[in-house]
Amino acid sequence: MKTTKQFLLSVAVVLCLVPAACTQPESGAAAPAEAGAGARINDSNTALHALASDYKVPYGVSSDSAILAVLDRIYTYLDANSPAVITARNSEEEITDYSKIDDNTVLKAGAFRLTSYEWGVTYAGMLNLGDVTGIAKYTDYTVKRYKLLNALANYSRQSGKVNNGVRTFISQGALDDCGSICAAMIKTARLDPANEQALRPQIEVFIDYIMNKELRLADGTFSRNRPQTNSLWLDDMFMGIPAVAQMGKLTGDRKYFDEAVKQIRQFTERMFVPEKGLYMHGWIESSPVHPVFHWGRANGWAILTMAEVLDVLPEDHPGYPFVLEQFRKHIKGIVSYQSSEGFWHQLLDRCDSYLETSCTAIFTYCIARGINKGWLDHIAFGPAAQLGWNAITTKVNEQGQVEGTCVGTGMAFDPAFYYYRLVSPMAAHGYGPVLLAGSEMLRLNRNFTPKLNDSAVQYYRPDERTGRSGGIFSVTK
Repeated sequence: MKTTKQFLLSVAVVLCLVPAACTQPESGAAAPAEAGAGARINDSNTALHALASDYKVPYGVSSDSAILAVLDRIYTYLDANSPAVITARNSEEEITDYSKIDDNTVLKAGAFRLTSYEWGVTYAGMLNLGDVTGIAKYTDYTVKRYKLLNALANYSRQSGKVNNGVRTFISQGALDDCGSICAAMIKTARLDPANEQALRPQIEVFIDYIMNKELRLADGTFSRNRPQTNSLWLDDMFMGIPAVAQMGKLTGDRKYFDEAVKQIRQFTERMFVPEKGLYMHGWIESSPVHPVFHWGRANGWAILTMAEVLDVLPEDHPGYPFVLEQFRKHIKGIVSYQSSEGFWHQLLDRCDSYLETSCTAIFTYCIARGINKGWLDHIAFGPAAQLGWNAITTKVNEQGQVEGTCVGTGMAFDPAFYYYRLVSPMAAHGYGPVLLAGSEMLRLNRNFTPKLNDSAVQYYRPDERTGRSGGIFSVTK
């Protein structure tokens, strides 16, 4: 039994490692300008409450056309800069007949790697956008690239000479190599039987690694031996679990759903901080204490994992209530840390860390997805999704590049590492989340009616009678 002194010391250690709530003023925060100061405006002659506020980012509701314009800029940029093209070495001539692939065939280099985990999210974003809009080019972006990569991988297996462009399709050394790319591949396979027939062998290769070869703790939780032995990375929830759940949907085999729920439960037991409603980024089995850094994108991977699992997990599965409840707990925590500009911070509970695009996009998608699927209340959470989307639009430049995205980030146990991570439009992590967020906002616009009521964003069901957006009105059913 601990002595009083030992107990107080242990409490002190924990308190030192858990950051205080996000209470410090945000960068640049100041009182709003005085309305009417120095002008002939007063309470008698002006409706002061109706004057325009000086928002740093656009405030209001987004039309479908405005959302699609942003997404189409991204599509145009990515289609040009992540080409689905193979050529003969030292040749610019495209090979369109995949039966002619040989040892001299190379994948044309673009700005982004077509087989990365980040691009698995991009493929999923394109599929979601195609599903929402019915516009074939978005779906085709993903289907075309998977067909090409699969053809290269098939040749590599048959010839015994691995094409560098698909090395991770042949041999995997981490969940990063296969989980995200596999989850989107299964979604692509589910589009039609021809896709499934073509992609199923590659899917089986990826799933075999995830289920049977990935390093795990003694209880089966996905782990790594970096930066310490038996480390849990919150990122690995997304790198492994959605693919497993998708395999359950593809095959109907309940063991995959059981595994997905088990992983979520075991990550949550170790890494979720209930008083904040957030997950810590890293957990080390051998360490008696765990420095608590609530990195934004890692929390994004966690909430995206639960959204992905809820999409396919049968509602009669015994783990469904747990996953849904945990999704809601995490969303509640996430929303409480949204900044006044709509973004979330690099370290979610530290308001002096920078505002980061990729986590903002993931959170926006998951909130909108939750509302659209009936997991979240539209009144309480719709405005947070809209505010997040408005922020994101300020980070998509005219070329279609996504700015303000943190580059790849390992696990650290000091704040400086996270505060000073670089941001870049070449960080591939931003594109898929923005495509997901925008496409789900389009769906949200179809399912609900967002309007400004007394200058504030509100969400209404289509069967509710409302007034003109921008006015002040009561609601009837």
